Amino acid sequence: MIHLYKKGAWLVNGTELMEDGTEAASWIQAKTGQAAPRKEEAARNTIAYSILAEHNTSGNMDELKIKFDKLTSHDITFVGIIQTARASGLEKFPIPYVLTNCHNSLCAVGGTINEDDHMFGLTCAKRYGGVYVPPHQAVIHQFAREMMAESGKMILGSDSHTRYGALGTMAMGEGGPELVKQLLGRTYDIKRPEVVGIYLTGKPIPGVGPQDVALAIIGAVFANGYVKNKVMEFVGPGVENLSADFRIGVDVMTTETTCLSSIWKTDSVIKDFYDIHGRSESYKELQPGAVTYYDGLVYVDLSLIRPMIAMPFHPSNTYTIEELNENLMDILEDVEKKAQVSLDGKIPYTLKDKVKNGKLYVEQGIIAGCAGGGFENICDAADILKGASIGSDAFTLSIYPASTPIYMELAKNGVLADLIQTGAVVKTAFCGPCFGAGDTPANNALSIRHSTRNFPNREGSKIQNGQISSVALMDARSIAATAANKGFLTPATEYAGEYRKPKYYFDSTIYANRVFDSKGTADPSVEVQFGPNIKDWPQMPALTENLLLKVVSEIHDPVTTTDELIPSGETSSFRSNPLKLAEFALSRKDPEYVGKAKEVQKAEKAREAGNCPGEAMEEVGKALDKVKTVYTEINNENTGIGSTIFAVKPGDGSAREQAASCQKVLGGWANIANEYATKRYRSNLMNWGMLPFLIQEGELPFKNGDYLFIPGVKAAIENNAGELKAYVVGDTLKEFTLGLGEMTPDERQIILDGCLINYYRSGK
Repeated sequence: MIHLYKKGAWLVNGTELMEDGTEAASWIQAKTGQAAPRKEEAARNTIAYSILAEHNTSGNMDELKIKFDKLTSHDITFVGIIQTARASGLEKFPIPYVLTNCHNSLCAVGGTINEDDHMFGLTCAKRYGGVYVPPHQAVIHQFAREMMAESGKMILGSDSHTRYGALGTMAMGEGGPELVKQLLGRTYDIKRPEVVGIYLTGKPIPGVGPQDVALAIIGAVFANGYVKNKVMEFVGPGVENLSADFRIGVDVMTTETTCLSSIWKTDSVIKDFYDIHGRSESYKELQPGAVTYYDGLVYVDLSLIRPMIAMPFHPSNTYTIEELNENLMDILEDVEKKAQVSLDGKIPYTLKDKVKNGKLYVEQGIIAGCAGGGFENICDAADILKGASIGSDAFTLSIYPASTPIYMELAKNGVLADLIQTGAVVKTAFCGPCFGAGDTPANNALSIRHSTRNFPNREGSKIQNGQISSVALMDARSIAATAANKGFLTPATEYAGEYRKPKYYFDSTIYANRVFDSKGTADPSVEVQFGPNIKDWPQMPALTENLLLKVVSEIHDPVTTTDELIPSGETSSFRSNPLKLAEFALSRKDPEYVGKAKEVQKAEKAREAGNCPGEAMEEVGKALDKVKTVYTEINNENTGIGSTIFAVKPGDGSAREQAASCQKVLGGWANIANEYATKRYRSNLMNWGMLPFLIQEGELPFKNGDYLFIPGVKAAIENNAGELKAYVVGDTLKEFTLGLGEMTPDERQIILDGCLINYYRSGK
């Protein structure tokens, strides 16, 4: 089904493969009649390399400085981004910037604060020359597919699932500060990423959908980091056997592999997509070169993929549905053991009570958002459900088309009526089910969803209130088959009927009527409209020569998600209020974190005011006194005081910058980790002036509650040191080593200045 090459791979004429080795050169010569090129030359024949080269401004393809063609954000990220850019001198949006409203669009909590954010976005689009998509019109990524994507171009979005590779657009999801850099004419600076070929062959069998293929790939590559921070390039003859919607559905889930970005070869199927959407000029054929070298290769036989399920609490916890049903109690036992790691044993958890007469029953199904809400997914689900009923018991089914044009076409072709007749509820375009703002299941319930993630509590339950519910990821087709069986888990391959495959007709009239598009023209006379919840970022101090840090949280989960660092769901209403939002930091993982961090922050605020930190917090004074027995020169001016957390591998999941900025707002100076789950989380730390320290796995000389003294940290950053010494402050100073990892010159300066806002204010 899926095979990972142990070495790099050679691709000849887009179809023939050879794993790198001593025989590769002779094989290439036999296939092409020419001498094999060097790996370095053949690596330039990837689609990814050509796009990166066209967007790189550094003149050095090893050290990239990328300028994107377009930007996109939604309503729990664009306020903070624009506020940061405004504080840094923003006058107009220099490139097309689309502000969608698909996360806080319900306006269900917090009084006026959600709609205040929307009005902020609309007035900013007018003042700075942007595009504003009102609530319920489209989820961020579907609008980008329909109206923004262009073959050979690059888009940067402040949402981790910014993936339009199937349409020939290399897109990346990053934290807000990276978009700020683009808005201010700066660049996205990275080392040239490795490119891994995803070679598709065969054709999916009926009942297998894009989520099945995606979950199979995620299950094969996540744990081993095979594509981490790399570009996934989809090639091979199997691509031609997939519709545009199918490719899009696989592509959007590449985020869950922890890759940097994705790109696909394009063909007549993608040309038709652009033609249907009235943007024929946006199509360009993209193919790898005649002889192409990939740094790794994932071989996928589509014909062998079976309906998949990702069990709680991660998209990589994958099984075939048949395998799950055949080994039900053993797999559920394993899921429960893994769950207790994620839940820290704070709450009883079982799925075994879902088993009735040897069958697993679920209470909820959802098909939604950028992954599930596509036209083809919904039409195929409707075919499976046609003439059936979801029943009158606990099971419910909700369907969210990804855009109003899709919704309109479902109404015109009768699919909408077919779905409603079954008892399903069809709702407007909304991302809520993906992050816990709507359709939260009952306590102890199990929901199956064609959406992007199934992290603990992401569906909206609150472990701190004794609640727990679960999400398993599945394809829309198997969700429909399960719904037709009133909640009994059923793979779609058991459906023996036909799929009608109605033709899609895109009607952009609703966008023409409702979307504000300035066509890039700024109007400085427009006053930005604020609400009382929209607050500026607090002042953040520059890095001092030395640091005294208290460890205020210690997390030993194999992976810590951004949802656990700052919860999704109800917190989204406060994304425009840094101080209010920070109160939720680690609330589901470590409820004591906020209080501990704020206690330490009192000492830092006293230091900044010229007062004695020890008077604000006695134990800080004692720690400083112990340090001064060795480092006599430390004082208020040269030694900052703050907090830090340890986590084994933090930052999996969302691009949300608030996972880092909330810690900074609470006085955090650093994270300490064995490794960082994603590039975007590490970037978020640095953009908020947080030190991304590293420590060897298995080496943990400190514990929660300890004070750490880090002398010469400013000099280490200035001199681009790879590591520096630190001390655990106890009866004596116990030395250990912290790594820093590679940083660009700009990243080092941002940390020195204290955060990106300070960096721009300083005129650098």
